[in-house]
Amino acid sequence: MENSKKKISVVIPCFNEERTIEEIYVRLLNIFERQLQGYDYEIIYVDDYSTDKTRDEIIRVCKKDLCVKAVFNAKNFGFHRNVFQSYQYATGDCVFMMFGDLQDPPEMLPAFITKWEEGYKCIVGQRETSKEGRIKYSLRRLYYKIINMLSDSSQIEMVDGFGLYDRAFVEVLKEIDDTAPFFKAVLNEYGMDMCVVKYQQEATKRGKSNFNFWKNYDFAMHGLTSSTKLLMRLATFVSVFVGIICLGYTVYVFIRKLLFWDTYPLGSASIMIGVFFLGSVQLFFIGILGEYILSINERVCRKPRIIVEKKINFEEISEDAEKK
Repeated sequence: MENSKKKISVVIPCFNEERTIEEIYVRLLNIFERQLQGYDYEIIYVDDYSTDKTRDEIIRVCKKDLCVKAVFNAKNFGFHRNVFQSYQYATGDCVFMMFGDLQDPPEMLPAFITKWEEGYKCIVGQRETSKEGRIKYSLRRLYYKIINMLSDSSQIEMVDGFGLYDRAFVEVLKEIDDTAPFFKAVLNEYGMDMCVVKYQQEATKRGKSNFNFWKNYDFAMHGLTSSTKLLMRLATFVSVFVGIICLGYTVYVFIRKLLFWDTYPLGSASIMIGVFFLGSVQLFFIGILGEYILSINERVCRKPRIIVEKKINFEEISEDAEKK
């Protein structure tokens, strides 16, 4: 008789998470055995080339439970790539995304499943409070306010991808051929039947964050450039505005020189006219060039997103997932 149980895929992107691999497995197993007995499951650790003993811990868990799978990247491809690619390995009817530092509690899974069974396809965890540093949390809230103000579409604040996503949405993710997609921008644009569930975020159990200042800056700029064209368009508008002012000042200097010949020292008027006129032309075309760069950037990304070194407990690997 064919198994009629729905299958839940738990996907866990990891990088230097040796302290939490076992705990994540134990807590998830407890949830499935006590609260979600009516579902099949798979747990997939996706390691982005950790430098500690994370892989040893993952291998140990995989050996004692065949429902636990592992994907080891051939090198470190970065947070965005690893998270987005992690969805490609899931085979379940829905995918529960959580991160290896255990800031986001796996115990939220039953609540997400309840919403999923009600018909929602994207159940997103939203941090209502957080135990991370107050300054960092405040800066994060400010960032979300700014990106929401500039974004082309309404953004969900204080989310990091933690949540449950229906197979229909995961199939949409597979169609996105982008080397470094920004998941939150994709979620806001393509997320269907969305539901937000608030929760309290814990402090990281890694000891310290993997994100230093430059990684946080890169994360923030990647989010801005992926979510809005306004900054690039703003460059065009500012260049045109300043160009008009420069052109107007050029005409002003020229007229004053004709009417009041001795107003400017010999040669200074022609220099000022030339500088401001050329400046206005340059600013205008820099703005236009920015528009072309924006258009090109949206079309040329065709590199492999991830190269996989090893997979554990996968019976069959999708060719699409291997190459994307």
